Amino acid sequence: MEEVPQGCPGTSSAQAGRGASCQGCPNQRLCASGAGAAPDPAIEEIKEKMKTVKHKILVLSGKGGVGKSTFSAHLAHGLAEDENTQVALLDIDICGPSIPKIMGLEGEQVHQSGSGWSPVFVEDNLGVMSVGFLLSSPDDAVIWRGPKKNGMIKQFLRDVDWGEVDYLIVDTPPGTSDEHLSAVQYLSSTHIDGAVIITTPQEVSLQDVRKEINFCHKVKLPIIGVVENMSGFICPKCKKESQIFPPTTGGAEVMCQNLKIPLLGKVPLDPHIGKSCDKGQSFLIDAPDSPATLAYRSIIQSTCVPESCALLGVNIPFRAIYGSLGSLPLSLEWGQ
Repeated sequence: MEEVPQGCPGTSSAQAGRGASCQGCPNQRLCASGAGAAPDPAIEEIKEKMKTVKHKILVLSGKGGVGKSTFSAHLAHGLAEDENTQVALLDIDICGPSIPKIMGLEGEQVHQSGSGWSPVFVEDNLGVMSVGFLLSSPDDAVIWRGPKKNGMIKQFLRDVDWGEVDYLIVDTPPGTSDEHLSAVQYLSSTHIDGAVIITTPQEVSLQDVRKEINFCHKVKLPIIGVVENMSGFICPKCKKESQIFPPTTGGAEVMCQNLKIPLLGKVPLDPHIGKSCDKGQSFLIDAPDSPATLAYRSIIQSTCVPESCALLGVNIPFRAIYGSLGSLPLSLEWGQ
């Protein structure tokens, strides 16, 4: 379908093709016929494509600037430290793609082969795809409406030749909009392991995280857990912790207790995280002894599935996934 007008009632609406906003739309006849409401054939194509991808994790945040892309990048770096684990990182933040910069791939381009688009590789076992690779300059603005974003995400999921992958990590934009709906729609038949939701301690961030959690419930997207980023600052000299963003309502810990959702961990502030991202390097390697690195590694252990964690030499005693099971968490006992 071509670009839709503002105020479009949607193909599933009884007013599709008949509403006042439909006048003059190039898709008016198609929508009025009911053909536009048919299932997107790309869903089955993506289902077939994703058969080679074992696990799919979406990284979400209610508010921008909380460190979601930074977490996605470090989750990918951490999992890929085991050379036997194949990791793919997909950036669907169409209007603000920061993954190429964080992963040290700025200026790289996508190449096409007979089997589809080839991801850009950081390591032999870590591939990346982003709309940032399709821009002539990192400063170019992507000014697209929802349908065009939807088409781009469809292409990423259907046309990228990931090969055999253990983990597909999907870095999303903040909020609960077109990109999130497209990702969930296209991956719904492929089994999504769940979502990791990123927040900061203050209530202004937690408010939007509750909306994100509500979104997950409505679209039946399981929640692996919540990560509290920028959770205090530990002085490298005196080791005293200061709360830069005070958790005035108890932070993510209290929120998770109230909503019965796992808190995967808290990552303290560390200025070196930003420096590593700007240089396109892994903070886990740059600062292996940082409290933030130790927190990241603990969270990665809590996020990965049992067989992959065994490859990484990790023994996980417990993990809970909160999905579409009402208000009760589903608890899986692993390890000792």
